[in-house]
Order: sequence, then structure tokens, then C-alpha cells
Amino acid sequence: MKILVVEDEKELLASIGEGLELDGYYVDLVDNGTQALEMAQLEQYDLILLDLNLPGIDGLDLLRTLRAEHSETKVLILSARSSVSDRIVGLDAGADDYLIKPFAFGELEARIRT
Repeated sequence: MKILVVEDEKELLASIGEGLELDGYYVDLVDNGTQALEMAQLEQYDLILLDLNLPGIDGLDLLRTLRAEHSETKVLILSARSSVSDRIVGLDAGADDYLIKPFAFGELEARIRT
């Protein structure tokens, strides 16, 4: 499985990337929305792990752009935005799942498997 991880917190980005690679996933890591959009348009990913608060293009705008381009790549939002309304907005924008930070890595692994 090929996963694009989009996260502006560099330590968290590296940690997620290392953990997923140990699990046997092929992982690309990006720390801003502009580069993430370019990569998502050029590469075929099975899953995008997407933070919402990003430099460049905001995560929600990136997600809406991908869905407007008819991308069917699964998207799991990883965000500290934890209110019910935040989760609804993310899911309505086209996310397949939403995981609130901080999260247990084991839960992230389980959500990726489903």
C-alpha cells in the first residue's frame, strides 16, 4: 500500500513515516499543502493521511480540490480540530475517516487496515 502523509509538525511526520515503513507500507512524506496537492495529482496513492492546518494550501481546500478532480483516493484526516462540527466539515468535504490528535499509533494502524 502506498501512503502520502501530509503533516506540518516535522517530528510527528517523521514518527508516522517511520512507523508505517516498519509496518511495510511505502510512504511519501510532505509538510505543506501545496507540495501535497502536486504529489497527489502526479502519483497514485492508496491512502492520504491529511493534517488540516498546513502551510500553503489548507488541508480542507486540498481535500476539496482532490474530490473536485474526482480523486477516489481514500483520505484519513489527522487533526487537533476535535469538535463534532469540525469532524462533520471534514467528512462532508470528502474525507473517508477522521482521527483526532493526539492519537495512539495502534489506532491509526487499525484505521489504515480497514
